[in-house]
Amino acid sequence: MDRDKINIIYGNEAKKMIFDVLSKINIEDYIDKNALIAIKPNLVVAKPSTSGATTSPELVEGTVQYLKSKGFDNIIIMEGSWVGDRTSRAFEVCGYTQIARKYNVPLIDLQKDSYTTCYVDGMEINVCEQVLKVDYLINMPVLKGHCQTKITCALKNLKGCIPNSEKRRFHSMGLHKPIAYLNKAVKSHLIIVDGLMGDLDFEEGGNPVQMDRIIVGFDPVLIDSYVADLMGYDAEEITHIKIAKEIGVGNCLASSNQIYELNEDFNTRKIPRSRAVERLSKYVEERDACSACYGSLIHALARLDEQGLLRKLKGKICIGQGFKRVEGKGIGVGACTRYFEQNVPGCPPTAKDIIVLLKKDI
Repeated sequence: MDRDKINIIYGNEAKKMIFDVLSKINIEDYIDKNALIAIKPNLVVAKPSTSGATTSPELVEGTVQYLKSKGFDNIIIMEGSWVGDRTSRAFEVCGYTQIARKYNVPLIDLQKDSYTTCYVDGMEINVCEQVLKVDYLINMPVLKGHCQTKITCALKNLKGCIPNSEKRRFHSMGLHKPIAYLNKAVKSHLIIVDGLMGDLDFEEGGNPVQMDRIIVGFDPVLIDSYVADLMGYDAEEITHIKIAKEIGVGNCLASSNQIYELNEDFNTRKIPRSRAVERLSKYVEERDACSACYGSLIHALARLDEQGLLRKLKGKICIGQGFKRVEGKGIGVGACTRYFEQNVPGCPPTAKDIIVLLKKDI
């Protein structure tokens, strides 16, 4: 097990993808056969994964199938939806009830669980008791934005492991510090990020962007720092990532050598246009762009829009395989536009790198 590595696989066949990546890292070698394994998805609201809010049931089912195929039978799925929604309803709406019946995997509603007070470096945190009984925690967040914390991924996903009263208290404390400390009280042994589809702006979904990727690793700080970079942020800008690193939860991404891509993204299916994406797309000239590359550009444009800089762009940004070998003027994004006057390299490039070049042109 290498905590300093991130594994990425691209595509849209969730079950096959998760089998491939888990086989690559031989996750079964690190789990005791008698361990109580808990899968913690993000079911913050009772909305299907196509909304961009919740973890794909196909991805979770594939994970269960893989574990079962390796002889692991003591598996549960646990979650506590946000205050104002019922976890039991989310299990049903999001397709988890069917998974539970098909594979005989219990669904644990943490909203109904009692809790224990944990003490972490002087901070009291109330954690659901079932969470503390788990031997191996598989954290399965969605790659998406958040109106208060900018991003929500592995670190923040554990907020579903605390009672509703504690969730309210976390908000009163500003979210960032208690989220970081929670991750010291509750360890994520494996992180599987659903980057298939997520909302760039709000954790409750509604503006889904398809990115067709799964990100797997063992360090939630490493994972979240990489995701922050994908979304156009420095890890230092995301306070809970910064604090989690400082208190020893994990380490931020330091080098591209820590990223292992199992395949390349050749998917040219169009990203479903949400209202936000529709507005941003007028700044783009797209020709058969891969979804991962296009997703990075949309993230970058959204960040520029937040800073009031988007309207200052001098022309449309070109992206896509249709620009291969074209000696274009202006700015091109991705390896397919390498012959443009100005180009952001990468396949796909990160939103952070795109922002850097676009700001130079403003």
